[in-house]
Amino acid sequence: MLFDKVKAFVVLLDGASAGSEPVFSGGQAVAGRVLLELAGPARVSSLKLRARGRAHVHWTESRSAGSSTAYTQSYSERVEVVSHRATLVAPGTGETTTLPPGRHEFPFSFQLPPTLVTSFEGKHGSVRYCIKATLHRPWVPARRTRKVFTVIEPVDSNTPALLAPQAGAREKIARSWYSNRGLVSLSAKIDRKGYTPGEVIPVFAEIDNGSTRPVLPRAAVVQTQTFMARGARKQKRAVVASLSGEPVGPGRRALWQGRALRIPPVGPSILHCRVLHVDYALKVCVDIPGSSKLLLELPLVIGTIPLHPFGSRSSSVGSHASFLMDWGLGILPERPEAPPEYSEVVPDEEVAAMEQSLLPLLQDSDMSMEGPFFAYIQEFRYRPPPLYSEEDPNPPSEARRPRCMTC
Repeated sequence: MLFDKVKAFVVLLDGASAGSEPVFSGGQAVAGRVLLELAGPARVSSLKLRARGRAHVHWTESRSAGSSTAYTQSYSERVEVVSHRATLVAPGTGETTTLPPGRHEFPFSFQLPPTLVTSFEGKHGSVRYCIKATLHRPWVPARRTRKVFTVIEPVDSNTPALLAPQAGAREKIARSWYSNRGLVSLSAKIDRKGYTPGEVIPVFAEIDNGSTRPVLPRAAVVQTQTFMARGARKQKRAVVASLSGEPVGPGRRALWQGRALRIPPVGPSILHCRVLHVDYALKVCVDIPGSSKLLLELPLVIGTIPLHPFGSRSSSVGSHASFLMDWGLGILPERPEAPPEYSEVVPDEEVAAMEQSLLPLLQDSDMSMEGPFFAYIQEFRYRPPPLYSEEDPNPPSEARRPRCMTC
């Protein structure tokens, strides 16, 4: 406005620096201030603050109601994840306060819920967080300003579920014009499920081409965005990283011994939102000429906390050693000689005799702790020790009695 006395009206967050904004997660406190700069004295009715976090999805689909009738079906869903209101200036109902010219700062602070959804922007949905300040003055339209802030929920790659290796195998008969051309098989494995952007996924794979044509193996990290509204789903897939191998000739076998696939800067997985999900997967496929692809999919979780070099060392080292041994890529230290078998020490005749003596007892379904067998054990177990005596009640015989050295 031409004669507006408001020179500046912005929301500032504590912790922001030049060129960067603070990032929050669930349970943290968001603090900042509303800056109001006036060129002259101004009457203010109220200054209100509202913080909001919302997950929203929306898309449309064309439907046909007949041969010549079509309509558009709209799908929309919204989930409120953060809602906070505060009044920074409140003179009273129907009253105003006059602020002098100059710079005025109104601090605020509020607590985020314990768990939130990571900020996200997609084609059919988004997760957005913002703080809006509204200045009300008499006889003047309300003045509004907003500040968007980012939330990233931590996803720890060191959890046992994300440290587990992922593996799978598939096979397919290559067909062309109703004739079989051989069997193509694929097996792949990665050392864990959880990774963070910037890390390298070592891909281990074995491709066995039993067909009559060369095949081409490939691998890719695929992001799948799933939007949900009114019982319907809309998905959008995108390849975020990929690699190609060398062609495998007919009757040949190829082995990937840890082909490196680096994860680019992508958003973390979103797994616990009611209206949208962001999932990742490693897809290893074999292109077969004249036939459909042989596809193997291994689930991935893109986290925010990378693998700790020491915290999970014992578990990761053990799993990595077994992982390499399964694929013949490592040799464990030589193990000591195993002890002999029981049958090598005890003769077979004794083993058979013991089994025959115990068989009736084990087959007795009515046997209980009150039976005569266990009563005998308990009687023996709790029998008091014999009384001490100065004289041996069973003295040795004369022939075995030791002689005195002086006799």
